[in-house]
Amino acid sequence: MEQKYSYRLTKLTEDLKAEIMHKSTDYDDVLIYTGDVHRPGLQLADYYEHFEPSRVQLIGQMETSYMEDLPRDVRLKKWDKLLGHKVPALVMCHGSAVTGALRETAEKYDTTILSTQSHTTEVMSRIIRLIKREIAPRITRHGVLVEVYGVGLLLVGESGVGKSETAIELLKRGHRLIADDAVEIKAIDVNVIQGTAPDLIRHYVELRGLGVIDVRQIFGSGAVKDYQNIHLVCNIELWRNDAKYDRLGVTENTVDILGIKIPTVTIPVKPGRNLAVILEVAAMNQRQKFMGYNAAVEFTKQIDKHLEEKATELNGETD
Repeated sequence: MEQKYSYRLTKLTEDLKAEIMHKSTDYDDVLIYTGDVHRPGLQLADYYEHFEPSRVQLIGQMETSYMEDLPRDVRLKKWDKLLGHKVPALVMCHGSAVTGALRETAEKYDTTILSTQSHTTEVMSRIIRLIKREIAPRITRHGVLVEVYGVGLLLVGESGVGKSETAIELLKRGHRLIADDAVEIKAIDVNVIQGTAPDLIRHYVELRGLGVIDVRQIFGSGAVKDYQNIHLVCNIELWRNDAKYDRLGVTENTVDILGIKIPTVTIPVKPGRNLAVILEVAAMNQRQKFMGYNAAVEFTKQIDKHLEEKATELNGETD
């Protein structure tokens, strides 16, 4: 059974830097299980088909203005109907005042009301981003995650193949470390996976013969990063003479992580190969692909064009 993750209402308040206008008795225990946010405009107009009460409810200027124009007894009925569904919390945007009718109803149904000065669309996007990151499906993979030229490279391979040593070389070249040994991976969007390090080993690297080192203390805070989207999986393996390695790179191989296809390459290592430089080139090459340019495809086009020209020349001589 897939584990279900949650996001605490207390953390939402902290992350939004919101003011608590009314705190429910179970405020410290309220958990949010969906990253979707709802603006209950239709519900305040008495339409409750397809209403999802498990979502955080956002009250913007339109909802506030609409409710202010109604008689107090009507407002009470509408707030009563909405909060009677036991929503996790009500968030007032633009610093809108909490009227007596709303406060009464919040006390009646023991519902937390938060207030923020930010605009509704800004608050909505922040809440969705914050919650979805926390409740996203996740796995832990053995490997090293680094950021090279803005590209997230997940280095995988057998223990002792040189992943951590390569990460140190990349740090010396100005790139950044996210995680060593264990990488926690989350699917934060439809086609986006993000990696981070477990709290216990964050910013640490194990080097055989030296032991554990603190990257932030040695290389500075600019050499580490808390999380990074993963764009390319680099499978590092010892060079095998009987193996067939890709010479052109026309076919893009992928690996499935949490149901998302991520490009992958296999990089063989042996004495004399500078793995850090190869990974830098892999990152730059991946960036070019993001921008619509594939060197391997362009190269094959040139070869095809050259062969066609040669074939035309031969046909002309034959005629």
